[in-house]
Amino acid sequence: MDALRKIADAVLYEGYILWPYRRSALKNARRFTFGSLEPGDRMRTEVLVEGGSVEVTVRFLQEVRRQLYERGEPVDELTVDGELHLSWDEATERELSIAAPGRLPVAIAAGRVEERLSEEASVVRSWGSLEGELTVEVEPLRPGLARVSAEISNGTPEDGTFLSTHTILRVRDGAFVSSLDPEAAEACRNEGTWPVLVGEPGERHTMLSSAIILEEYPRVAPESHGDFFDGAEIDQLLTLNVLGLTDEEKAEMRATDPRARQILERTEGLSHEEIMRLHGVLRR
Repeated sequence: MDALRKIADAVLYEGYILWPYRRSALKNARRFTFGSLEPGDRMRTEVLVEGGSVEVTVRFLQEVRRQLYERGEPVDELTVDGELHLSWDEATERELSIAAPGRLPVAIAAGRVEERLSEEASVVRSWGSLEGELTVEVEPLRPGLARVSAEISNGTPEDGTFLSTHTILRVRDGAFVSSLDPEAAEACRNEGTWPVLVGEPGERHTMLSSAIILEEYPRVAPESHGDFFDGAEIDQLLTLNVLGLTDEEKAEMRATDPRARQILERTEGLSHEEIMRLHGVLRR
């Protein structure tokens, strides 16, 4: 489960924020580029399964607006006790699961949380409502083989996007058929997503279906000390780039996003030996 969670989280936060991890960077003006479902959009996964019972989990991010206030008035930035704070957008994780077959509505209410930074300053995090539906169907194709279809649709009437949407399918007392198998390629139709087997090579109990095309049995490199959220990331290069930022750039990075702050703190805490282990490795 830990290995699956690492892969699923890497997919969930891919493109969340890119180097140089600052709000002012042009590349961070357009975020959440993978697996975004706008109102009216849908994502459909179809896989083949040999026997057993299937559970489907859909995960996505919801955008959260972070707005600063000073004496009750909205401001773009402020400094409290020597620390810079910026208004920007964050995200929170959403997850829903259902046993196949079945239907499950998506019903997330709008919300608002205020955090005091000082007597005169505060930060308010707010999010809108989301609506939609997860539908899972099972269709027998022949004795011992069925097609499982999982469709997540965004029915939010106005603005509201399912970000970084992906699907996890698990089977008990059965086995999935690889999407690379000719029979699966012929019988299944996937829209906006690509399912792959995950787990130890040869295992066929779990599939991850996302907008990012992965190889079968994807892995996070053991040398990696954490996610950089950057497409096709090279840990050593991004580590050195982060360490090379100026003090002013690092201050903005800390204020841009809590996860950007974690990248900075984690990177600055690496030892020389840990950095050297990122240089390269040869695997058979």
